[in-house]
Amino acid sequence: MQKRSALVAALFVVGLGGLAVSTYLYVWPGLAQAPHWLPEPKLAAIVPAPAFPTSTRTVEVRRGDTLARTLTRAGLEARAAGALATQFGKNGAELRRLRTGASVEIVSNFRNEPITVRYEASPWLSFAARATRAGWQVGRAETVPDVRVEAVRGVVQRSLFDAVEKSGESAKLVLELVEIFSSDFDFTADTRAGDRFRLLVEKRYAGDTFVDYGRILVAQYASGGKTLTGVGLEQKGTRFGHYDLAGQSLRKSFLKSPLEFSRITSGFTYARPHPILGGVRPHLAIDYAAPVGTPVRAVADGVVVSAGWNGGNGIQVHLRHRSGYETQYNHLSHITDGLRPGSRVRQKQIIGNVGMTGLATGPHLDYRVVKNGTFVNPLGERFIPGEPIPAAAKPDFQRHAKELVARLEASAPY
Repeated sequence: MQKRSALVAALFVVGLGGLAVSTYLYVWPGLAQAPHWLPEPKLAAIVPAPAFPTSTRTVEVRRGDTLARTLTRAGLEARAAGALATQFGKNGAELRRLRTGASVEIVSNFRNEPITVRYEASPWLSFAARATRAGWQVGRAETVPDVRVEAVRGVVQRSLFDAVEKSGESAKLVLELVEIFSSDFDFTADTRAGDRFRLLVEKRYAGDTFVDYGRILVAQYASGGKTLTGVGLEQKGTRFGHYDLAGQSLRKSFLKSPLEFSRITSGFTYARPHPILGGVRPHLAIDYAAPVGTPVRAVADGVVVSAGWNGGNGIQVHLRHRSGYETQYNHLSHITDGLRPGSRVRQKQIIGNVGMTGLATGPHLDYRVVKNGTFVNPLGERFIPGEPIPAAAKPDFQRHAKELVARLEASAPY
C-alpha cells in the first residue's frame, strides 16, 4: 500500500512539473531554453515544444498617409506606431511622402501583441522590425534592380494606347513615348491608323518580376511617310534628354498640344459658322474635344496674365511667355489652386481642367496662341528649339546615335 501511494505521489509531482513547463512556454512563447528548475533533456521528453498560433495583418499605404498613421491602421497603438516609425526613419525610411500602395505587415502573437513588423517601402527597399525586451530591433534590406534593355514595337490601329497594350506593355510607356516627341508631333490630332513605333527601353526587374520602366534609350515614330527619331543622351552637367539625328534637342520651348490625348473638333480659321451666335466668324483657336475634368497643361514656361471668368470664353487662363508669345486656355471647369496674376508656371504644369463654361456647346478646350499681339495657328507655328548638342560633342553623339539606331533596327525590325 505504501509503495502504491509513493508511485501515485511521484506521478503527481511529474504531472505538476509538466504543467508548469507547459504554462511557462505558453506565457513566454519562443523561449529558446527550458526553465532552470528542469534539466533540458527531460523537457524534450516530457513536453514537446508546441507551435503557438500567430496572426498576420497587412494594410496598404493610402494617399497622404504617414508611416505612423499606416502603422496605426495596421493595429499598433499610436505611441508604439510613432516610436517604430522613428526607428524606421533612422534606418532610412521616408516617414511622410510614402509610396501609395506600399505594404505594411504586422505579425502578432496569441495575445495580439505585435512581434514583427515588415514595411516594403518600394520593390527595392524594405524594412523589418522585431520586438525585444529592450524595444524594437530594425533592419533594412535593399534589392539592386536587374536592368534589362528590351525592344518594343507596334502598329497603331485604333489608338496608340491600344497598340502599346497589344505589344504587352503598359500605358505608362505610352506617356513616356509621347513625352519624347510631344514638341514635334501632336498625338492628339495627328495620330493615324498605320502609324508605327519602335523603341529600346530599360526595364527594371526585382528577380524575375517586372517592376517599372527606366529610360527610353532610342525611339522612332513613323507617320505619313515621315519618321521621327529620338536618341537618348545624358551630357555632363545636364539631365538625360532626347535629340534628333542632327543633335537638336527634342524638348522645345513650346509643346504641340496642351492636352496629352484628345481630338481636334475645330481648327484655326477666319470663317467658321458659329454654333451659338450664328453667322460666320473667325475661329482663331484650336478646339480639343475632351471630357470635363481632363487636365490642361501649360505649353511653355510663363507668367499668369489673368485667371478667372472672361465673358464668352468662360473660365480662362491667360499666360505670357518669352519671345512675344501668349497663350489662352478657354471654357475651363476649374483653375488650379494658387494660379493668380504674376505667378510663374512651368512647361507641362497643370493649370486647370477642361469644361464647358461660357459660350460652349459641349466639353472642350479652346486653345489660342498670340505672337506679338496677333493670333497665330498653334499647329503651324515654328517655336524656338531647345539647346542642341555642342559642336565639340557632335562627333561622339553621332557615333552614339548610329550605334543605337542600328541596334534598334536589328532588335525591332518593321
